[in-house]
Amino acid sequence: MDILDKVYEALIADDYIKKQTYDETVEEYRIKFYKYPATGDVDNPYIVIDPIDSPAPADYADNQWAKLDFLLQIDVWSRDRKLTDSVANRIRNIMWETFGFAQKAGPKEYDEGVFRDARRYRGKLYRDDFDSL
Repeated sequence: MDILDKVYEALIADDYIKKQTYDETVEEYRIKFYKYPATGDVDNPYIVIDPIDSPAPADYADNQWAKLDFLLQIDVWSRDRKLTDSVANRIRNIMWETFGFAQKAGPKEYDEGVFRDARRYRGKLYRDDFDSL
Protein backbone atom coordinates (compact mmCIF):
# COMPACT_ATOMS: atom_id res chain seq x y z
CA MET A 1 0.00 0.00 0.00
CA ASP A 2 1.43 3.38 -0.95
CA ILE A 3 1.46 6.49 1.22
CA LEU A 4 -1.63 8.02 -0.41
CA ASP A 5 -3.67 4.91 0.34
CA LYS A 6 -2.32 4.79 3.90
CA VAL A 7 -3.30 8.42 4.51
CA TYR A 8 -6.75 7.85 2.99
CA GLU A 9 -7.32 4.78 5.21
CA ALA A 10 -6.18 6.71 8.31
CA LEU A 11 -8.58 9.56 7.51
CA ILE A 12 -11.65 7.38 6.94
CA ALA A 13 -10.85 5.42 10.10
CA ASP A 14 -11.49 8.61 12.09
CA ASP A 15 -15.17 9.05 13.05
CA TYR A 16 -15.10 12.85 12.77
CA ILE A 17 -13.51 12.85 9.30
CA LYS A 18 -15.81 10.05 8.21
CA LYS A 19 -18.88 12.01 9.34
CA GLN A 20 -17.76 15.21 7.62
CA THR A 21 -16.78 13.70 4.27
CA TYR A 22 -19.11 10.76 3.57
CA ASP A 23 -21.51 11.49 0.71
CA GLU A 24 -24.51 9.18 1.02
CA THR A 25 -25.88 10.11 -2.41
CA VAL A 26 -22.91 8.49 -4.18
CA GLU A 27 -21.79 6.26 -1.29
CA GLU A 28 -18.21 7.49 -1.19
CA TYR A 29 -16.02 9.90 0.70
CA ARG A 30 -15.23 13.40 -0.51
CA ILE A 31 -11.53 12.59 -0.14
CA LYS A 32 -9.65 12.63 -3.43
CA PHE A 33 -6.12 12.34 -4.78
CA TYR A 34 -4.93 15.18 -7.03
CA LYS A 35 -8.51 16.09 -8.00
CA TYR A 36 -9.50 19.56 -6.82
CA PRO A 37 -13.19 20.48 -6.67
CA ALA A 38 -14.71 23.32 -8.64
CA THR A 39 -15.71 26.09 -6.24
CA GLY A 40 -19.38 25.61 -7.09
CA ASP A 41 -19.19 21.90 -6.18
CA VAL A 42 -18.20 22.49 -2.55
CA ASP A 43 -21.37 22.09 -0.50
CA ASN A 44 -19.79 19.96 2.23
CA PRO A 45 -16.20 19.46 3.39
CA TYR A 46 -13.90 18.14 0.68
CA ILE A 47 -10.35 16.83 1.22
CA VAL A 48 -7.61 16.60 -1.40
CA ILE A 49 -4.41 14.61 -0.81
CA ASP A 50 -1.62 15.71 -3.11
CA PRO A 51 2.04 14.67 -3.00
CA ILE A 52 4.25 17.74 -3.40
CA ASP A 53 7.41 15.80 -4.17
CA SER A 54 8.41 12.25 -5.02
CA PRO A 55 9.47 10.18 -1.99
CA ALA A 56 13.23 10.46 -1.48
CA PRO A 57 15.55 7.86 0.08
CA ALA A 58 16.71 8.87 3.56
CA ASP A 59 18.39 7.62 6.73
CA TYR A 60 21.19 5.43 5.46
CA ALA A 61 22.75 2.48 7.31
CA ASP A 62 25.28 -0.04 6.02
CA ASN A 63 25.29 1.74 2.68
CA GLN A 64 21.52 1.19 2.24
CA TRP A 65 18.68 3.69 2.58
CA ALA A 66 16.24 2.66 5.28
CA LYS A 67 13.42 5.22 4.96
CA LEU A 68 11.56 7.33 2.46
CA ASP A 69 11.05 11.04 3.07
CA PHE A 70 7.56 12.26 2.08
CA LEU A 71 6.11 15.72 1.50
CA LEU A 72 2.33 15.78 1.12
CA GLN A 73 -0.22 18.56 0.94
CA ILE A 74 -3.70 17.96 2.31
CA ASP A 75 -6.32 20.55 1.43
CA VAL A 76 -9.64 21.01 3.21
CA TRP A 77 -12.35 22.93 1.35
CA SER A 78 -15.73 23.98 2.76
CA ARG A 79 -18.10 26.95 2.92
CA ASP A 80 -17.73 27.23 6.71
CA ARG A 81 -14.46 28.72 7.99
CA LYS A 82 -14.69 27.09 11.42
CA LEU A 83 -15.54 23.70 9.96
CA THR A 84 -12.62 23.98 7.52
CA ASP A 85 -10.27 24.72 10.43
CA SER A 86 -11.75 21.94 12.56
CA VAL A 87 -11.33 19.29 9.85
CA ALA A 88 -7.80 20.53 9.03
CA ASN A 89 -6.84 20.40 12.72
CA ARG A 90 -8.15 16.84 13.02
CA ILE A 91 -6.13 15.85 9.96
CA ARG A 92 -3.03 17.43 11.57
CA ASN A 93 -3.57 15.24 14.63
CA ILE A 94 -4.07 12.09 12.53
CA MET A 95 -0.94 12.78 10.49
CA TRP A 96 1.12 13.20 13.65
CA GLU A 97 -0.38 10.35 15.70
CA THR A 98 -0.47 7.83 12.86
CA PHE A 99 2.62 8.65 10.81
CA GLY A 100 4.72 11.06 12.88
CA PHE A 101 4.49 13.61 10.05
CA ALA A 102 5.04 17.22 11.12
CA GLN A 103 2.89 20.03 9.77
CA LYS A 104 4.57 22.64 7.58
CA ALA A 105 3.21 25.93 6.29
CA GLY A 106 0.67 25.95 3.50
CA PRO A 107 -1.78 28.43 1.98
CA LYS A 108 -5.11 29.48 3.47
CA GLU A 109 -7.47 31.04 0.97
CA TYR A 110 -11.01 32.27 0.51
CA ASP A 111 -12.64 32.44 -2.90
CA GLU A 112 -16.28 32.68 -3.98
CA GLY A 113 -17.64 31.57 -0.62
CA VAL A 114 -15.24 28.67 -0.14
CA PHE A 115 -12.53 28.44 2.52
CA ARG A 116 -9.41 26.44 1.72
CA ASP A 117 -6.84 25.34 4.26
CA ALA A 118 -3.90 23.59 2.59
CA ARG A 119 -1.36 22.17 5.01
CA ARG A 120 1.83 20.38 4.15
CA TYR A 121 3.15 17.39 6.03
CA ARG A 122 6.68 16.04 6.01
CA GLY A 123 7.84 12.78 7.49
CA LYS A 124 9.77 9.58 6.98
CA LEU A 125 8.58 6.00 6.89
CA TYR A 126 10.57 2.79 6.71
CA ARG A 127 10.69 1.37 3.21
CA ASP A 128 8.25 -1.48 2.51
CA ASP A 129 11.00 -4.04 1.95
CA PHE A 130 13.05 -3.03 5.01
CA ASP A 131 12.70 -6.44 6.70
CA SER A 132 14.15 -8.24 3.68
CA LEU A 133 17.30 -6.12 3.27
